[in-house]
Amino acid sequence: QVQLVESGGGLVQAGESLRLSCVASRSSFSGNAMAWYRQAPGKQRELVAMISSVSTNYAESVKGRFAISRDNAKNTVYLQMNSLKSEDTAVYYCNIYGTGYWGKGTLVTVSS
Repeated sequence: QVQLVESGGGLVQAGESLRLSCVASRSSFSGNAMAWYRQAPGKQRELVAMISSVSTNYAESVKGRFAISRDNAKNTVYLQMNSLKSEDTAVYYCNIYGTGYWGKGTLVTVSS
């Protein structure tokens, strides 16, 4: 059974940092590219960052501020978010990249 559980969201002020975590069931993590998406109120879900075994990719809006990483031993993918802006406010979802497997999301609220 595929399980993705996000954590780490919260309320912060603009300019502060947060680190999101997503723990995946071992069978769903090993060998798969992982991604973080976000969905702001009234907007479509968008890809924030993706990590495979050989590369990472970021949305232009977060390049230089966010960093995705993974710990294969812990079946965990992280999203370090620095210099947060009000426009980063959204529900952040973990995804096995290219599949329909999603976590339930964690809310990030950035106050200006």
